[in-house]
Amino acid sequence: MKKISVQKHLIHLRTGPLRTLDTYQQARFEQRLQAHWEDIVRPLYLLYGQRPKFNTLLQHLLTTTAQAYVNRSAPLHELDIRRLNTPDWFQRSNMIGYVCYADRFAQNLNDIHTKIPYLQELGISYLHLMPLLQPRPAPNDGGYAVANYRQIRDDLGTMDDLATLAQALRQQNISLCIDLVCNHTAKEHEWAQQAQAGNKAYQRYYHTFSNRNLPDQYEQTTPEVFPDWAPGNFTYYDQMKRWVWTTFNEYQWDLNYSNPAVFNEMLSVILFLANQGVEILRLDAVAFMWKQLGTDSQNRPKAHAILQAFRALSRVAAPALILKAEAIVSPDDLVAYFGVGDATGKECELAYHNVFMVLLWSALAERKANLLTYALQRMPTIPANTAWCTYIRCHDDIGWAITDADAGGIGLSAHQHRSFLSDFYSGQFPHSFARGQTFQFNPKTGDRRISGSLASLAGLEKAIEEQNEHHIDLAIKRILLLYTLMLTFGGIPLLYMGDELGLLNDYTYQDNPNTAHDNRWLHRPRLDWHHAQQRQDATTIPGQLFQGIQKRIDKRKNLPLLHAQTQTDAVWIHNDHVFGLLRHGQRGRLLILANMTEHAQTIPRYRLDELGFAGRGYDHLTETRLPSWGNITLQPYQTVWLQIV
Repeated sequence: MKKISVQKHLIHLRTGPLRTLDTYQQARFEQRLQAHWEDIVRPLYLLYGQRPKFNTLLQHLLTTTAQAYVNRSAPLHELDIRRLNTPDWFQRSNMIGYVCYADRFAQNLNDIHTKIPYLQELGISYLHLMPLLQPRPAPNDGGYAVANYRQIRDDLGTMDDLATLAQALRQQNISLCIDLVCNHTAKEHEWAQQAQAGNKAYQRYYHTFSNRNLPDQYEQTTPEVFPDWAPGNFTYYDQMKRWVWTTFNEYQWDLNYSNPAVFNEMLSVILFLANQGVEILRLDAVAFMWKQLGTDSQNRPKAHAILQAFRALSRVAAPALILKAEAIVSPDDLVAYFGVGDATGKECELAYHNVFMVLLWSALAERKANLLTYALQRMPTIPANTAWCTYIRCHDDIGWAITDADAGGIGLSAHQHRSFLSDFYSGQFPHSFARGQTFQFNPKTGDRRISGSLASLAGLEKAIEEQNEHHIDLAIKRILLLYTLMLTFGGIPLLYMGDELGLLNDYTYQDNPNTAHDNRWLHRPRLDWHHAQQRQDATTIPGQLFQGIQKRIDKRKNLPLLHAQTQTDAVWIHNDHVFGLLRHGQRGRLLILANMTEHAQTIPRYRLDELGFAGRGYDHLTETRLPSWGNITLQPYQTVWLQIV
């Protein structure tokens, strides 16, 4: 890559968007630009460096960045400075996330103001509101078919309402996260409408083809995401006589990032949303952003370059903003979304640890921690300035991301184990406690994903149906076990709305023609505020769960060694049914022990001694000291947070 000077571009910016700023504000922007210059140029050159007017393109992107900086409000500039002075703010043990649909948690954005005390009571410091931006009319993939990136869904409010809510949350030390769909737009988006009307410039915003020659070649190596209702990856539109790449649904058109105009449009959107007070952007479907013939068109190097450039430019205009990769991919591909090589730690600050989520459900079904331990030990270390988002459930289905290498390493068949998990969590396996539904059976691979709420998958729905108090108690213990492990793993734990109250599957989705075809709505219930009123009554199921999770959140917040930078290692406990997680570093050492079964399990004392936990350990959960001699017994689904103090 040839050397590209920042000085010439700075001269242009000073006479352009920066001219309205005072000397101090200009200098602050220029210092950031110089600090991030190499990280800006490197990925952009990989993407567009072979174009004859690369410097002109670069100047255009810098102008977009500088204008967003100029438009940023004084309070947000102050937030930028605070975040730069505390770069680990999102890695600290007091970061607790809550994920919800705005209209299912409250009525609209304005009504969420009245729910802030509920979030504070639970201990939340990060609120992720699911798709807010204006979608096409239903069906719209749950809001992920966006028709306008600069408008809020009509029934939820306006962009001004979002900015007001972000400010109110910020005043209570709660950071706002929203979704941005990067890979595609709705076919009703203005760009797609222009393309359908015959505008060649906008047709280049998407992957369109005049015949099936290239689409047929791409199809040979590109898998289907929704084989049940959206087979194939291309759709023909008679109005413009062209085929369009539509990975997810016919009405979702994949953007063409080989066109730098698309990159600039999305950069402008990112910075616009940051200027509304959004602090975390969940970038949706990032694995699909670059297409390459002869590959599966996922996780391509240039998709990573796009994210790296987004991050570097946003760090100049709005450094309080961090990026979260929604990349639900195999373990081998996952860590790269934090940045590797020259871009180590310079891509997304956050990514979902879907592997950990899947392995927890696997261990719970199998009553063994072998696969969980082995696979986590094989996961690469992530950069020190990044963090995982850990979760047990989310709005989406569960795909069993278990590789042949991980399963084979402990003597399992990955295909058979994935089949077992689908049988178990759909309730088809003998004596299963779960109540879930199969989502998107793929006859080519035999894979079946699963829908279902946390409580129903953990056995609460079946136990209540059977009016079995013992099984209800076990289900509650399973839920608390899962949350305990999520809270101690490291990074930002994300609670999915209603799980803290034990909300069950919502079968009413079948009564709505807009959702009946998609059983993921099974686990997207409205928050039952009647249940919520029981949260302080420990004799009720909502009370036991809410108070149990609340207690664990409080414990986590008071343990600085659970900072994301503290090393996390899965360790063998010499009992296949017990999972061990060791957090260790300069902040201290903590051993998390978890019984993954409904039967008491014994941990040999010699193993604790080998791990450096000889003597009388202190259990932070029960606030008791354990004896310094003899084996330790864990009751059904019990967890221990052990520290030598």
